[in-house]
Amino acid sequence: MAQHFLLSAASRTLSLRSIYKAGEDAAYQTFCEMRWPETNGEAVCPRCGNHETYTITTRRKFKCKGCAHQFSVTSGTIFASRKMDFVDLLAAICIIVNASKGVSMVQLSRDLDCQYKTAFVLAHKLREAMAEEIHTGEVLEGHIEIDGAYFGGHVRPANVKENRVDRRKKEHQTGKRRVVVALREREGRTLPFVAMNESEGVALANENVDRLATMSADEASHWDMLHNAWNVDRVNHSECYSDHGKHTNMAESYFSRLRRMVVGQHHHVSPQYLHQYANHAAWLEDNRRSDNGELAHRLVSNAMDAPVSRNWKGYWQRAA
Repeated sequence: MAQHFLLSAASRTLSLRSIYKAGEDAAYQTFCEMRWPETNGEAVCPRCGNHETYTITTRRKFKCKGCAHQFSVTSGTIFASRKMDFVDLLAAICIIVNASKGVSMVQLSRDLDCQYKTAFVLAHKLREAMAEEIHTGEVLEGHIEIDGAYFGGHVRPANVKENRVDRRKKEHQTGKRRVVVALREREGRTLPFVAMNESEGVALANENVDRLATMSADEASHWDMLHNAWNVDRVNHSECYSDHGKHTNMAESYFSRLRRMVVGQHHHVSPQYLHQYANHAAWLEDNRRSDNGELAHRLVSNAMDAPVSRNWKGYWQRAA
């Protein structure tokens, strides 16, 4: 029997021990190489594009010889105004990519010896960087599976039986229940969206699926409208999960990872941030065959390419 890739030594090319053993300077050099790969880590002015810069070694900053602009390796990126050491940032990235079902922020704060809010904001910044790779604006092609799964909005039953209500009725709902609609290529990309109702997935498909593609969906009646634009395979889950190649198992695999992330690690996810966790699970699902060293370098590269976060920089709680 062949060994699963994730159980092999080839999947383990990065460890916390190697990160801390290499030290702060090596971590800093890694960020420089990911920020400026075309110059092998040599600084390039983000304002005028000049390749000639002075190095201010006492503050790990650079000064452009052309426009005299001072900047750092994280200026203008999602890590702008960061205070953590680069070795701790790289360690946090390693921990997050190693957790195939996500990691709780309490555990991350303990591993990094930082406050819970610091770990929470850092993780959401990294999820924004992951979203840059997930939501590229390119339409999905080939054979697409579409499905939805509901998260949140749990209503706890009353203690006494006489006080219990029908929690299925709208007047007894919390209003926090959301559905994640997933569009997934067979052996390709996963594109998640957060909506109020699963039927909104039809409009999402019209915007994000190529007209020459084919689709698979379950027996829900709102997917009937997909037949107006695509050749759609349907499978009735009350009878079977796969019918001679007609299935939505790839989308269900994504939901399995996301549900275990929400229920098993985070326990509760606010609908305000559900899209972040959905993108995180999609990124992990799409890159599940890559070793953890490749995942870490890809995430650092995404973070260096991502702009300054407008949701998680500064007094984000006050603004919210």
